[in-house]
Amino acid sequence: MGLVLLVALLLVLILAAVAAGGLVSARLEVDGAARQAARAAAAARDPAGAVSAARAAAEAVLASGRSGCGGPAVAGPDVGVGLFRPGGAVTVTVTCRVRLADVAMAHLPGGADLTSAFTAPIPSWRSR
Repeated sequence: MGLVLLVALLLVLILAAVAAGGLVSARLEVDGAARQAARAAAAARDPAGAVSAARAAAEAVLASGRSGCGGPAVAGPDVGVGLFRPGGAVTVTVTCRVRLADVAMAHLPGGADLTSAFTAPIPSWRSR
């Protein structure tokens, strides 16, 4: 009887570790999407181009990953262009809703909202 309880407890711990690892992997993917989107936005020529470049870069990174962030659940990215001029900065925030069933081996209920922001400098040597 004690061995059965011990095995069940070990299985629960293993599944919790797998779920935590999946969430960490999804978090890294969202961080990478925000970083790539900010760099793409900083390379754009104007604020409208920055928004579209950031959106395309974030969606490409999230669609290529395994976190379950690709698709209609992606909110954003939110692109703050501020003073869009050489020497300025652009900030991109990417938010993604990840279902726990997608990142774990078990069908766990619920999910987590993952948000990441990254600021990239606009090159000062660049002309408009």
